[in-house]
Formats: sequence, C-alpha cells, structure tokens
Amino acid sequence: MVNNKSNRDMIVETNRDVKWICKTLAEMKGSIDDHEGRLRNLEAYKSESAGREGKIAAGLGAGAGGVVAVMLKFLQ
Repeated sequence: MVNNKSNRDMIVETNRDVKWICKTLAEMKGSIDDHEGRLRNLEAYKSESAGREGKIAAGLGAGAGGVVAVMLKFLQ
C-alpha cells in the first residue's frame, strides 16, 4: 500500500492528533482530580466515624468499669 500523503498533509494530521491527545489528557486530569476529591471526602468521613466510635467505646468501657467497681465494693 503506497502512502500518497504530502508532507503538509502529514503535518496537519500530526497537529490534529497532538491537539486530540492534549485534550484527552486534560479531560483525564479533570477526572482524576474529581476522583481524588471524592476519596478525600470518604477518608475524612471514615476518620471522623472511627473517632466517634472510639469515643463511644471508651465511654462504654469507663461505664462498665465503674459498674464493676461499685459491684465489688458492695460484695466485699
């Protein structure tokens, strides 16, 4: 198969391809930035949730420890 394209045609085609690649890369970067933002929000929520659960567990542990101490005081 013989390529009958002139140098000018090849330059124009290459220029068009480069513009398409640049546009596609810019769209991909926007998509990646969007995903990173979503992940940051999820990580913040998870961290906040874990902290809340830790506080609840600490409170329950302290309450249970207090109840056991009172029970031992009465059983002596």
